[in-house]
Amino acid sequence: MAQGPPPPFDPSRPPLIEGFKPTAFRFREESFKDRFVRKTRENPLVPIGCLCTAGALTYGLICFSRGNSRQSQRMMRARVLSQGFTVAALLVGVVVTALKSRK
Repeated sequence: MAQGPPPPFDPSRPPLIEGFKPTAFRFREESFKDRFVRKTRENPLVPIGCLCTAGALTYGLICFSRGNSRQSQRMMRARVLSQGFTVAALLVGVVVTALKSRK
């Protein structure tokens, strides 16, 4: 029953798995753009929430610098709401991803 040590791992030759085609097993480095597009397709609400947050913050700061305090206050409240939306979208995405990995 004594077996020798396992063979050294060679990433160019993955272990053979039944029903798995070794020719389809390729690693490729994912660029920033590819990863951004993939993540946006997985959960499109997060970038939308980020853009809304940045827009509300920018417009609120512009209104503040012009002295329009009422509109500036509204925009800061809108920023808080959009940040909450973004956090909720992140949490929903994490839960959905966790449920997908279970299946």
